[in-house]
Amino acid sequence: MDIQRFNRQIEFIAEIDKVKQILRNTILMDASRRENDAEHTWHMAMGAMILSEYANEKSLDMLKVFEMILLHDIVEIDAGDTFAYANVNLQEKAEKEKRAAERIFGLLPADLADKLIKTWDEYEAADTPEAQFAQAMDSFMPILHNL
Repeated sequence: MDIQRFNRQIEFIAEIDKVKQILRNTILMDASRRENDAEHTWHMAMGAMILSEYANEKSLDMLKVFEMILLHDIVEIDAGDTFAYANVNLQEKAEKEKRAAERIFGLLPADLADKLIKTWDEYEAADTPEAQFAQAMDSFMPILHNL
């Protein structure tokens, strides 16, 4: 066993625990409090699993969708949550999130860091059916909460 590799993986897992502390603008469905990023990610993954039959592409790689969902908000540990309808400079937001991705995923061994950054970049670019479906779920879940 490569103990240095293992230690870097554990360091990353400990670091991403911080997503539990990031509060979103979305209120829980019972209206008791704001949702955190970890809850959002779990709910979004469940929604994707249950609603995948409605995707435009019928042969989605759902493992890739789940990977994107799990990774998409990790950058908010450094960059913070930006409300979907906030009036922000999108270029600055993208640069801040890219730096966050490089730092946080960079905690991992290089091969894993590269894989996760590529998956996160794919989600951000939304050029694939999997990324488009994951982004659709990311947009849909807050709407569902508000219904």
